[in-house]
Amino acid sequence: MNAERSKPNYPWLILPPIAIGIAILAWMVLSRQPPVQTDLGETARPVRVVEAQAVELAPIAEGYGPVRPARVWKAVAQVAGRIVEIHPRLRDGEILAAGTELLRIDPIDYELALAQAQAELAELDVQEQNARASLKIEERNRDLAKQELERLRKLADKGTASASDVDKAERTELTSNSSVQNLRNTLTLIPTQRRLLESRVARAERDLERTRVRAPFELRIANLAVEADQYVGVGQVLFEGDSVDRVEMDVQVPLHSLRRLFLDRPPTVLDPTRLSEMLPELAGLDPLVRLDLGDAVAEWDAQFVRMADQVDPRTRTMGVVVAVDRPFEKIIPGLRPPLSKGMFVQVLLRGYSHGPRVVVPRSAVRDGALYLVDDDRRLRRQPVQVLFDQGDYSVIGAGLEAGQLVVLSDLVPAVDGMLLDPQPDIELAAQLQALKDAP
Repeated sequence: MNAERSKPNYPWLILPPIAIGIAILAWMVLSRQPPVQTDLGETARPVRVVEAQAVELAPIAEGYGPVRPARVWKAVAQVAGRIVEIHPRLRDGEILAAGTELLRIDPIDYELALAQAQAELAELDVQEQNARASLKIEERNRDLAKQELERLRKLADKGTASASDVDKAERTELTSNSSVQNLRNTLTLIPTQRRLLESRVARAERDLERTRVRAPFELRIANLAVEADQYVGVGQVLFEGDSVDRVEMDVQVPLHSLRRLFLDRPPTVLDPTRLSEMLPELAGLDPLVRLDLGDAVAEWDAQFVRMADQVDPRTRTMGVVVAVDRPFEKIIPGLRPPLSKGMFVQVLLRGYSHGPRVVVPRSAVRDGALYLVDDDRRLRRQPVQVLFDQGDYSVIGAGLEAGQLVVLSDLVPAVDGMLLDPQPDIELAAQLQALKDAP
């Protein structure tokens, strides 16, 4: 009871805070600014743009394929026998000069065959001489027998010689005529026999020559399959020799890439028998061989050789054969290795330039059209004709002129007539200018 009486009761203390709050609220209401009205305008969309350039761009078709020798020689044994000599450098990978004796097969049997054929030929010469001498004797005997026959016939007519003597003389004359005819026949056959024996001598000489295997041209040994003292039979493959004076590359090139090389070429009647000669004149076809070395790229100038005989039905590519002469003479240590069999290379077929053509980045072409910035900085969709695409660029045949601003940015949505804020792509413009200034 006493405790409740001791608590103070000040209800008036709540009134000052309430009054202060009312005063602040009134001040805020009275000092409030009316809403600012802004004029809503069209917002320009920032986009990357580049100026289209007219460029002398030579079309290029690209293909890949392995390096192979232009000529491959298989050394095949033409005679049988034991290998008695072998070149010390007859090993896979060695390069040997033309005319080098690579190995020799035992020649004894073939030397004996040659000696026998030569002896028979010499014997025939002696037989011919004897036959000619005998013919002279028999012809003399025939003449004497004829004279004796005539004498006896005269005596028989006078009655001083018997008929049997005449018959005997006539048989003697016939025998002499037969001997003369036999000797003449023998001499007639001797030229034929001589040709037969001379052919045997030539064959024996050829077989003897075939015991020595020589390099027909400068070659690189591959697939060696024999050793010294080994017996080889006729037709056995001894080794292979790859030519080093010329290498070829059979590369597969897409048909659409080859097509660009022949665009805008004047109509020409092609002679099928001279097709490989006329194609470089028509389209250029100046090949460049490139080999990726990891941190560098080696290059060789090449020459067009021929087109392949068919199109690959799976990849729709055409085989093109190009060649490089004397690759070992073009070695640069550390920069350009020799073009060796099995290397996988890239080949660029460079054609004639189409003249100044408008070139734009390939990514700027969308569904056969370009987005352009007009003079009012508004978006315009322009259909264009693309002649061909090459690398990161598209060559425009119609629908675009040099100097027009091409939009590079992806606009979503892309509304025709929308206001743009074009911002030049300095790096891409420099690339196009370098492409334009390139020789």
